[in-house]
Amino acid sequence: MTGAMYAAISGLKGHMNKLNVVGNNIANVNTQGYKSQRAVFADSLYTTVTAGSNGTVKTGGRNPSQMGYGVQMTSIDIDMSTGNYSPTGRALDCMIYGQGFFMIGDKDTVNTIDPTDPQSLKALTLSRVGNFEFKSDGYLSKEKGEVLYGFMCIGNVEGEPVFSDQLVPIRFPRLKTTIQKDADGNDVEVKELVYPTVKAGQALADDDSLPFATFDDITIDPSTGRVTATCEETEEVITIGVIAIGNVTNPNGVTHMNGHYYKAGDGAGDLQVALMGGVGKEMYFSNTNPVAGDKITDAKFSKGTGTINGSLLPAGATAPPGMNVFESGSSLQTGGLESSKTDLATEISEMITTQRGYQANTRIITVTDTMLEELVNMKR
Repeated sequence: MTGAMYAAISGLKGHMNKLNVVGNNIANVNTQGYKSQRAVFADSLYTTVTAGSNGTVKTGGRNPSQMGYGVQMTSIDIDMSTGNYSPTGRALDCMIYGQGFFMIGDKDTVNTIDPTDPQSLKALTLSRVGNFEFKSDGYLSKEKGEVLYGFMCIGNVEGEPVFSDQLVPIRFPRLKTTIQKDADGNDVEVKELVYPTVKAGQALADDDSLPFATFDDITIDPSTGRVTATCEETEEVITIGVIAIGNVTNPNGVTHMNGHYYKAGDGAGDLQVALMGGVGKEMYFSNTNPVAGDKITDAKFSKGTGTINGSLLPAGATAPPGMNVFESGSSLQTGGLESSKTDLATEISEMITTQRGYQANTRIITVTDTMLEELVNMKR
């Protein structure tokens, strides 16, 4: 008889935990990038009263008789599918349409990334919320100062941007001002952009004494993830960098951190670097900073024939050295953020059924208590 009471107690605990999940979903109904969760129940321990048996020549078979002792919550699953687009009107706000995460971290996280060790990429934090802006330090950052990682433009050759061959924080180039003589011998102020120096396993380096250039008309190309802007001092339209996407083997297996952040921990599988599905145009990578006169050789990534590390590449081309980069099927939607995946109608229904389940379990406890009371009172 008390087995029913213990089963009901497990039901109370299980439904209370489920209500916590439902309550968290409803609380985040307007949280950008929030992924709804669900509680999954399973019946718990069983006691075998009589075992089953096969039929014999004289008798038929017998089914096993088992008595259950309640319920348990086996898992809390995350729905990592894409939410609806919520326009904000801000040019640098963007959402990922499809699988993948923005990869963010501190400025010095790059020092822990080893291009030859895919596991080192897991030092980066993942997010689905692309509320970025260039802060006063010149870095493309989120609201708390975490910087966005991608492939930084480190120069231009033959009119084409050349990108770093490793993941680095995306930021503005600096501005160098020199005085030169014109044809008449007069002093002329000449301004030129100075791109950062990139070395393997190190943060971007350049002359800190130079100020950052100022830019306007900053945009993100939705199909390629390229960040372009117009330099106010030189009036050049340049590519600042390209946003990279982090793809994990099991998106539902990521570990939720505080806020809209995730880690590719145990259960998520491998973390790989991807470029947008609409790359289309060849992208050139170099492990040295290009200068005028350099020729682009085989360090490029593009659609084409041949496969290297899962990448579609033209014949004879290579992906960034040591970096497993492939072309993602995802794209960006700019000017807005991803809305919450909470379906309020579904959650209200779940709340009602959870409440009724809780009430039913309290009735089991009440009835069991009444029966025990009758048993005790039999001697009177």
